[in-house]
Amino acid sequence: MFLFKKDKFYIVVMAFAVTLFFGCESNFKKVQQSNIAEFTPTGDADNVNLKYTDSGFIRAELISSKMLDYAVVDFPFTEFPKGVVVTVYDKKGKKTRITSNYAISYKLTNIIDLQGKVKIVSQDGQMLETEQLYYDQKNEWFFTEKKYKFTDLKGASNGQGIDFSKDFKVINSQRITGEVLTAE
Repeated sequence: MFLFKKDKFYIVVMAFAVTLFFGCESNFKKVQQSNIAEFTPTGDADNVNLKYTDSGFIRAELISSKMLDYAVVDFPFTEFPKGVVVTVYDKKGKKTRITSNYAISYKLTNIIDLQGKVKIVSQDGQMLETEQLYYDQKNEWFFTEKKYKFTDLKGASNGQGIDFSKDFKVINSQRITGEVLTAE
């Protein structure tokens, strides 16, 4: 009889343990998902038309059909997945137009990455075309290591790798080919 009570106790303990084991559903996946921060923008705008003014004058205008702002991530940035059209005005009112199929602006480094059919056209007739171009806002300097085509009133040239000031007054070309007229 003592053996029967011992077996009965063992069966009750086993039934309780099995119930605990299978009865409590594992929430491990839910816990994992709750710890993953979703990578979603803090700002989302359609049909953006931003104007930057200084002393009552428009210095730049940015137009884009889509803007995503990731301001609260460790390395904040603003993304323009459908491209941008930027018009920059100098102090004399001359315009330079910049277009690309995609752009991303990094807030901590002040670097803008333009990608896909990047084109810069100045009012003076200078034009640069490439697939990717970076702009350093702090130093007001453009640069790329990609192939490019540069056209101005003196002719056209092609190359791979170029950097230049925002007003095209200083241009450093690498691996250049093409015909350029000289003043000689």
